[in-house]
Amino acid sequence: MTPPPTATADQTRAPADAPPAGSGPVPTRPADTAGPLAGGALVLVGMLLVALNLRVAITSLGALLDEVRDGLGLSGAMAGVVTTLPTLAFAVFGALTPRLIRRYTPARVLLVAMFVLAAGQLVRVGTDSAAVFLAGSALALGGIAVANVLLPMLVKQYFPNRIGLITGVYSMTLTVGAATAAAAAVPVAHVLGSWQAGLAVWAGLAAVAVLPWVPLALRTRGARRAATPTEAGATRRRIRPGRTRLGWAMAVYFGTQSLGAYAIMGWLAQIFRDAGYRPQDAGLLLALGTALGVPIALVMPTLAGRLRSLRPLMLTLSAAMALAYLGMALAPHGGALLWVVLLAIGQSAFPLILAVIGLRARTAEGTVALSAFTQSTGYLIGGLGPLLVGILYEATAGWTVPIGFLLAALAVQTCLGMVVARPRHIEDEG
Repeated sequence: MTPPPTATADQTRAPADAPPAGSGPVPTRPADTAGPLAGGALVLVGMLLVALNLRVAITSLGALLDEVRDGLGLSGAMAGVVTTLPTLAFAVFGALTPRLIRRYTPARVLLVAMFVLAAGQLVRVGTDSAAVFLAGSALALGGIAVANVLLPMLVKQYFPNRIGLITGVYSMTLTVGAATAAAAAVPVAHVLGSWQAGLAVWAGLAAVAVLPWVPLALRTRGARRAATPTEAGATRRRIRPGRTRLGWAMAVYFGTQSLGAYAIMGWLAQIFRDAGYRPQDAGLLLALGTALGVPIALVMPTLAGRLRSLRPLMLTLSAAMALAYLGMALAPHGGALLWVVLLAIGQSAFPLILAVIGLRARTAEGTVALSAFTQSTGYLIGGLGPLLVGILYEATAGWTVPIGFLLAALAVQTCLGMVVARPRHIEDEG
């Protein structure tokens, strides 16, 4: 019942220079990028630049949403569409990613994804039309969704013996990017004189993320041309996580932890304001939780790669979340700092499950298939969190019932965590 420490026999069965099972023409060899060291270093730089962009377009918009609503004349319903668009885009475009990978190399797909992200951010600020703004946002989010799915695959492909560490590094980078954009968007908009400028500057960050993938895409294209007809035309059994118990356990675990995370992200400040905190202090408590998540995002996946059993770790995270929820229901004012710390620990289930995606697949194709299904299905579930909590809060005029709902979702997450913790691989089931 215990998985191997870090990367042992299971991971070495799919070394970085082995082609993924079932993917036909997908090249998956670091050797194709001018040697493992050079290729791996360039891929790592590219991955971190991608990760830095994965939430910037979302959190910068969240910080400037009032200005955007006024500038575009968005109704309340249209603003609601804007705030739910990320999870819908992650679900739809994330599900399409395995098809792209069967036709093109990961480097070429990521190059286009980052270009699309930059273009979408520029399109949405160059219009006075709400419809065009939504279309540009969807375009940008499509690029993010594809990158969300591909990063676990690249970790498995290039760093099979460092899955936990590399996942932790890029998860931490993602968190830093999200927090930086949230904090800087309003000041930047004020300095530059418009909300459009406050959003447009982040397109430059996406353009920088394109650069490492240009030489990688050219090298892998050359490697594909050199492939033999047998290599280029090989067909193997396609992995379908949606037909497996492991795939559904991963997806619902991801979804329930996202549900709780998005609900807390959207409502935590309101919980503390209702408990008697001043608005600025409630905002500082929310910011503290985000800041604490940065080092935890690095540590948690690393632990997942080193521990012989994931069950104690998953139970610890669930216990931290449960204590935080109960504390916010019973003593939201007196223990606020403790509850925020416990929430930061519990919400590290997100970087943990990203690392587990790589640990539960032997091959690059298995990793991208599991990543796509886990994230696309999970984000659909997670997007319901803020909405349902808001409905329950309005209906009951208090936080007891909404927090009870979050505790019920946490119970589902915990049970599925015990399924996910059991060592096996998606290729053996799907």
